[in-house]
Amino acid sequence: MSNRRDFLKATGAVVLGMTALPACAPTQEPTATTGVSESLLVDNPDHPQPATYDRLPLEWYHATVKRLQEKLGERGLDGIFLKDRWNLIYFTGLFHSTTERPIACFIPADELAVYWYSPSIDRDLIETWWSTENNYYYCYPHAEGGYPNKGKVVMGPPVDLLEWMLKGIEKVGYGDKKIALDHQPSRKTFKRMTEVLPKATFEEVDDICMKMRMVKTPEEIALIQRTMDYFSRIMAYGRDYILDRGTDATDFEVQSATREYGINLILKDIERDGHPHTAVGINVGVSCRSGAGCAYPHPNQFHHNKLKKGDSIQIALWGGIGGYGGELYSPWQIDPWTEGGEKMWEVMAEGSRMQIEMSKAGIRCQEIAKAVHEMQVENGMDKYLYQRVAHGQGMEGHQPPYIALGDETVLEEGMTFSMEPGLFNPEGGYGYNPSDCILVTKDKGVPMGSVPNLTKEWALLKL
Repeated sequence: MSNRRDFLKATGAVVLGMTALPACAPTQEPTATTGVSESLLVDNPDHPQPATYDRLPLEWYHATVKRLQEKLGERGLDGIFLKDRWNLIYFTGLFHSTTERPIACFIPADELAVYWYSPSIDRDLIETWWSTENNYYYCYPHAEGGYPNKGKVVMGPPVDLLEWMLKGIEKVGYGDKKIALDHQPSRKTFKRMTEVLPKATFEEVDDICMKMRMVKTPEEIALIQRTMDYFSRIMAYGRDYILDRGTDATDFEVQSATREYGINLILKDIERDGHPHTAVGINVGVSCRSGAGCAYPHPNQFHHNKLKKGDSIQIALWGGIGGYGGELYSPWQIDPWTEGGEKMWEVMAEGSRMQIEMSKAGIRCQEIAKAVHEMQVENGMDKYLYQRVAHGQGMEGHQPPYIALGDETVLEEGMTFSMEPGLFNPEGGYGYNPSDCILVTKDKGVPMGSVPNLTKEWALLKL
C-alpha cells in the first residue's frame, strides 16, 4: 500500500478507468451543457454485465427458497414463519407496502410452497403472484366474520391476528413442528406464540436470512449494475444542470429537475402495463443541498437555497430497479476552494480510494475502518469526523455489515457497500461526503458507478 502520509503532495486524484462513455440522448429539453458531464463518466472494465431484465423472475425466488430450505434442514427446522417486509420480498418476490396491517407467510422446509396470511387489501397482489394458499382478513382491526367484500358486515371485538396466523400454520400440519422465525419476538409475543401452539418449538434464524441477503447472487449484482449505470447518467445530468443554471438556480430546483430526468430515463426502458408485478421495486430518490447544509452529515432543514460561488454542493441518488440498486452521491465545490476545504476534499478522496482498494474477500470490516480513520486523523481531520466509513447496501438501504470499528464481519465476494468516508466542517460551512456501490471481489472493491467522484476535474465546478 502506498504511503498515506505523502499522498496530499499529489495535485490530482487517480482516475478509475478513465475511458469516456458515449453520450446518450437526454429525455428532457437539452441545456447548453448537455453531455459535458456524461463525457467524463468512466468505462470501468471491472463492472459486471448489467441486467436486461426489470426484476428477478419467479424462478429466481424459487431457487432462493430452496437454498433457504437447505439451511433450515441443516438446523433440523420444519418451516419458516416470515414477517419482516424485506425477507418477504427477498424470498417470495412479492413487492408490497408495509402499513399497520400485519402480513406474513409460512414456507415449509420440505415443499416449494408459500402459505399467506394477509390483509384483503393485498389479496390480488398475492393471488396473481406466488401463492399456494392465501388466507386473508378483511382489514385492521379485523372483526370475526366481518367481510364486507363477501356481503358480511359484522361488528365485533378485534381478532388476535397473531393467533389467527399461527392457527393457520397449524391447519396445514405444522402446529407441532420446529418453526423458524425471521424476526425476534418480544418476550410477551413469544409467550403468546407458545400458548397458541404449545406443541411447536420456535427458533430465531434472522441470521440465516440476513446472511443470504448480504451476499448477492450474480443475478442480483447484474440488476444493481443496471441501476448504477442509470444513476451515473442521472448524476451527469444534475452536474450539467448546475453548470448551465449557475447561481440562478436553487438546490431545490437542481433536485427537482434531476429527479424528473432520472424517472423519465429509467421508466422509458421499463416494460409495464399498469397491472401488478411489473415496474416493481423502482425508486429514484434524489436530494440536493448546498452551502451550510453540506456541513452536517444529517441536516434536518429543508433545502431551498440559491447556489453561491464558494459553496460546497451535493446531489444524492438512491433507490433501484426491481428492488436492487444502491447509492450514488457526488460532492462538489463551486469555485473557489478554500485551502482548508481543498485539503478536506483530498482526504475524503483518499479515504474513498483506500476503501475501494481494501474491499476484498477475507478482510474484516473493522480493518478497513481502522486504516481509513487513522489516515484521516493523521491528516488533521479528527474534529471533522462524524460517521463510520460505510454501510452494507441492500433493498432496505442500510443493511449489515458495516465498515465500522466495531464490526468484525469478514468480507465475502458478492457483498455490496456504500462509500462514505465523509468529512464535515460546521464552522466553515462546508463538507464532502461521496457514495457509490462498492462490490466486494476476490482482489479488490469495484465501484459500480461510473462517476469520477475522486477527480478534481469532476469535483470543482466553475460557474
